[in-house]
Amino acid sequence: MSGLTKVTVNLNPRAVDALDGACTRTRDTKTDAINRALVVYNLVLGLLERGGGSLTLRNPDGSTERVHLL
Repeated sequence: MSGLTKVTVNLNPRAVDALDGACTRTRDTKTDAINRALVVYNLVLGLLERGGGSLTLRNPDGSTERVHLL
């Protein structure tokens, strides 16, 4: 397996806005933000499989939120 794989993607406007927002907030490059997003997406998919299709998020104040991803 080589160290890098080059891909071309077509992003819809919502994804472009999300990418730009993430890069602004983190000061990451677009490449770094996309790499991180894919790792997080894979983690979320694994958690969803274990949690029956939903995640429960715990906020700093101790309250929780249940998130269902379609």
